[in-house]
Amino acid sequence: MRLKNKVAFITGAGGGMGRMAALMFAREGARIVANDYRADAVEETAQMVRDEGGECIAVPGDVSVAADVERAIQAGEEAFGLINVLYNNAGIMPDGDESVLDLKEEVWQRVMDVNVKGIALCCQYGVPALLRAGGGSIVNIASFVALVGCTVPQDAYTASKGAVLALTHSLAVQFGPQNVRANAISPGPILTPLLDQLLSDPDKRALRLNRIPMGRFGKAEDIVYAGIYLASDESTWVNGHNLVVDGGITINYF
Repeated sequence: MRLKNKVAFITGAGGGMGRMAALMFAREGARIVANDYRADAVEETAQMVRDEGGECIAVPGDVSVAADVERAIQAGEEAFGLINVLYNNAGIMPDGDESVLDLKEEVWQRVMDVNVKGIALCCQYGVPALLRAGGGSIVNIASFVALVGCTVPQDAYTASKGAVLALTHSLAVQFGPQNVRANAISPGPILTPLLDQLLSDPDKRALRLNRIPMGRFGKAEDIVYAGIYLASDESTWVNGHNLVVDGGITINYF
């Protein structure tokens, strides 16, 4: 098992890629501290892990609220004795996220609070836990949109993910000497129920797929496999890296 004896703190674990991370990390031997602002959803994830024979506690809370994050990290250490991995997956992309010309201030602020401040708070309280454990791995989920422009702008989300990459670099330099690595994953378009609905029009779907050399949208598992590598001891000399998992969309000129 690639994550045996490790404890992973996973945010946004109430569904989607976060839930998949909790399940797949547990299958690799990790014990899971699952966090999400939706109490029922994150408890459901924890029960799914336990039903498969894994160990998982659910700690509801909002990553943009310092007290919630501090409580979640404390709960993880109390339950399992240590934390080895911070898997900062929680993020939002609300409907009102548009061009800066039309973007409402409250939408901008909420996106930044969750997507950037949320990771910063998880590191503020989580890095000391990693240090107490003798080192560990931070995995921040960014996005391919931080690397390319988009003709259908979601400027708050795009800017927030660029900030995630910059923060990852800073964390890698700061804490690498103390055996804490920080890396990012930049997913391409992942076929979630929301994306499936948005691309229900065959022409719109075909247009998007035409940009992906692999000819398909990503799956949650595609991202989590990369996360398992970065969380494991297989990547102990990988630090400050952005692993782009996008089917080739960011290198496609036409």
